[in-house]
Amino acid sequence: MALVSSLSILPTLQDDLSRLEQILVDSVVAEDDYLTEIASHLIAAGGKRVRPGFAIASSGVETSEAENVSEDVLLGGVAVELVHLGSLYHDDVMDEAELRRTVPSVNALWGNLTAILAGDFLLARASEIAASLGTEVAGLLAKTIGELCEGQILELQSTFKIDRSLEAYERSISGKTASLLSTACKIGGLTAQLSRENIDIVSSFGHSYGMAFQIIDDILDLTATDEELGKPSGNDLMEGVYTLPVISAFSSKFGEELKDILGSEISRDDRDKARALIRESGGVADALSRAQYWTDKAVVSLGDLPDSEATIALKSATEHLIVRASSPIID
Repeated sequence: MALVSSLSILPTLQDDLSRLEQILVDSVVAEDDYLTEIASHLIAAGGKRVRPGFAIASSGVETSEAENVSEDVLLGGVAVELVHLGSLYHDDVMDEAELRRTVPSVNALWGNLTAILAGDFLLARASEIAASLGTEVAGLLAKTIGELCEGQILELQSTFKIDRSLEAYERSISGKTASLLSTACKIGGLTAQLSRENIDIVSSFGHSYGMAFQIIDDILDLTATDEELGKPSGNDLMEGVYTLPVISAFSSKFGEELKDILGSEISRDDRDKARALIRESGGVADALSRAQYWTDKAVVSLGDLPDSEATIALKSATEHLIVRASSPIID
C-alpha cells in the first residue's frame, strides 16, 4: 500500500491532489522551453506527493466532514513540493546519482551545472508562491530551506566517520527531512486558518513523522532492491553516510569487522559484505525500534486534535510507516 494511499480515507484527497498536480506543472513553466523541460523532469517522472498530501490532510483536521481544500492550501502544498524537488536536484549532484524515480537524474542528462541552476529555479518558484500566501508562510519556508541546508551540511561533516552518534544522526535528519514535513503540515494549517493550538500540533506531528520517515528510508536503503527503491540500493554506504542501522551495528559484536570494511571508500563487494553484517547484527531491528518511538510520538500528538476524518487519515499514514519497513515498498 502506497504511503499517501493511507490518507485516501479522505474522500476528497485524490481530487485535491489532481488539482494540485496541474498547479505544480504550471508553476515550473519558464519563458525558455529548455528550462521548462529540465524543471519539469522529476514532476513528469511521478511521485506520491507525500508532502503536499500532508499539507492537505493537516488543513482539514478541524473539519468534521472532508471537503475540497482551498486554492491557498494547494498553493502551499505546491511550494513545499517544489522545495523538495529542488533539494533532490542538488542531492543528486552531490551524490553523483544517475537514477531518480526510475528515470535518469537531471545531472545525468544535462550535467551538474544545469542541475544546480534548475534546482535553484525550483526553490525560487517555491519562494515566490510562498510570498503570495503571506509573510508568515514565506518566512517559514525560507527558514525551512535553511534547515535543509544545515541538515545536509551536518551529514557531509559525518561522512566516513565510524564514530557517528545517534544524536548527530538525528540532528541531521531533523534538518534535512523532518523540517520539511513539519513545514508541510504547518503550511496546511496556516493556509486553512486553523487555530494556533492546532497549527502547533500538526507542525509537531509532522516533525515526529518526518524523523520516522527518514529512519525507515535509511533502513530500506539497506534492505530493499534497486527496483523497489527506484535508485541504487546501498548507496549511503558507498557515499560514507552511516545511518542509524549502521551506527547500531558498530556497537554490536560485528562492530569491529564492520569498521574494518567501512571508514573510507569501498567497492560494491565490500558494500554487500557490510549490508549482510548490518542485517545480521540486529542494526536494522534497532533502527526500526527507534522509528517506532517516533511514530508513537506522532500518534500521541494527534490525540489533542479534533476527531475528524483528516486526523484519522494522518494516524493511518503514520501507522503505515512501520509496515513500509517490514514490507519494502518504496514511496
